[in-house]
Amino acid sequence: MTTKKKVLLGMSGGVDSSAAALLLQKEGYEVEGVTLRLRPDTEPGSGPEAHGASGDIRDAALVAEALHIPHSVLDLREEFRDRVIENFAKEYAAGRTPNPCAVCNRYIKFGAMLDYALQHGFDFVATGHYARITQEETKDGKIRWQLRSVPSEKDQSYMLYSLSQEQLAHTLLPLATYSKEEIRKIAEQASLPVAKKPDSQEICFVPDKDYIRFLEEYTGKKAAEGDFIAQDGSILGRHKGIQHYTIGQRKGLGVAFGQPMYVTSILPEKNQVVLGPEGSQYSDSLFARDINWIPFDTLSPGEVLHCTARIRYHAAPAPCTVRSIQEGVLQVDFLSPQRSVTPGQAVVFYSDDLVLGGGTICRNPTDI
Repeated sequence: MTTKKKVLLGMSGGVDSSAAALLLQKEGYEVEGVTLRLRPDTEPGSGPEAHGASGDIRDAALVAEALHIPHSVLDLREEFRDRVIENFAKEYAAGRTPNPCAVCNRYIKFGAMLDYALQHGFDFVATGHYARITQEETKDGKIRWQLRSVPSEKDQSYMLYSLSQEQLAHTLLPLATYSKEEIRKIAEQASLPVAKKPDSQEICFVPDKDYIRFLEEYTGKKAAEGDFIAQDGSILGRHKGIQHYTIGQRKGLGVAFGQPMYVTSILPEKNQVVLGPEGSQYSDSLFARDINWIPFDTLSPGEVLHCTARIRYHAAPAPCTVRSIQEGVLQVDFLSPQRSVTPGQAVVFYSDDLVLGGGTICRNPTDI
């Protein structure tokens, strides 16, 4: 008799992870749901509503009950604060725009949650991400796990570029072959209580979208005013604090210039925000650090990789060449200039649907 493989499914209380539970059941897995307690204001014993206005823990528990699977809550607030929120605050203080979801995937959902799963007898973790995992046999007969994008407007391979071979080997992504519309239909046909629940578009620990207020409360520091400067160094006006701005921003600058002006650079060491006219927000190259490769282990010095790259979640893949210029740092040159290359965001490399890997965009090779 074959023993069913055990899967610990991360259940956010949304329709994607709820449908993932149903699909895994149909595939014959023994499924247990877990909702991660991440936000710093969710105290144990304070009830499911404390996780947020949407009652995510409550919703996940209701779905688990409907599917007759166990459900638990895993308190990872300390790990989440140390890995995700601290990074979020430090990146803004350094004049960069962080990508907290990618950091969370790397260290929390496929890090701490996977560690917990393996320690408690599970074979896999699973989530409701839209991406695909495959495997290939290498020339020396070893198995190499691959991450691939999916032909869906919800493709989330960009957010998973940092996963290791170990993480990919123990991960299931049951939504890989479905569209969002199909997933909602599956949830509705199964009468899941979250079938019509809208998708969340917020940073989970900043539910009111006021990240400036969050940063000021978290750090105990108010954003310091400074100078807007032109690309020649001349002063153009005053800004509200570098945390208020991101590369490519045009609206909300708070100063009239007589022509559209864009944020082209942020200089934290001088507390200055550099502005430029139309066209100045385009770049034909970037640097990246914290590199992770998936189909291979490294890019050798002098080796040139021809591929496509996405510089933000919803950006179209753009043809480029990639080379290692020093240990842990890449230079990426695009065939055509890219709009608003933003330090702190991820650059992710593709060959057709295969995710090659990626890293964190930085201002220069020494920007850490």
